[in-house]
Amino acid sequence: MKLSILVPVYNEVSTVEHVLARIVAVDYPCDVEVVVVDDGSTDGTAEVLDKLDMADEVVVQRHTANRGKGAAIRTAAGLATGDVMTICDADLEYDPDDLPALVAPVLRGEAEVVFGTRTFGSHTSYSFWYVMGNRAVTMFANVLFNCYISDLETCFKLLPLPLYRQLDVRAAGFGMEAEVTGKLLRRGVRPYEVPISYRARSREEGKKLTWRDGVEALWILLRIRLLGR
Repeated sequence: MKLSILVPVYNEVSTVEHVLARIVAVDYPCDVEVVVVDDGSTDGTAEVLDKLDMADEVVVQRHTANRGKGAAIRTAAGLATGDVMTICDADLEYDPDDLPALVAPVLRGEAEVVFGTRTFGSHTSYSFWYVMGNRAVTMFANVLFNCYISDLETCFKLLPLPLYRQLDVRAAGFGMEAEVTGKLLRRGVRPYEVPISYRARSREEGKKLTWRDGVEALWILLRIRLLGR
């Protein structure tokens, strides 16, 4: 099995090199490729990527203008050649060392889709309202699709690459997380969940998600439940 790790990057000059080094250094139980899409960064991220000494391990593509996380993942998924894929943001909120835990249930034949579930605590959460917003969106999905998942917005979603392409994810921004989850749940796919570590950034450190993204997620889930798209 080959795992494609898709890395969307937008203005992460202070973290991107470190994140990629950590991703490459992980001891994976399968073959791996790393596909990076620089989504129109303007802070020097492109220059850092140009100087990376990882040409044999990391593929880099660029958008000339910022189009959003969903658009960056769509580009990366089009370039990927793996059997399964997952996403790893370039902001150090997620730990690449947790990625093998997502692969393990697939290799054991226990799952096709795996979500990494975060545990929020005082030293890992951005704010009370961020955590409550995530829980509200997740609960909304559980009610709509009569299921029980723990963390809809997690970045660590592992699924077959052909399945991701079939989902035809159209949300250009952070709404892609809700769209992926909603379309999986509507198909009757119930993700296998494994615990992962997490440390949220502050606004000062570059946190980009806002309450508007939560409202968009609710609309996307409702649309998928009612219209199937």
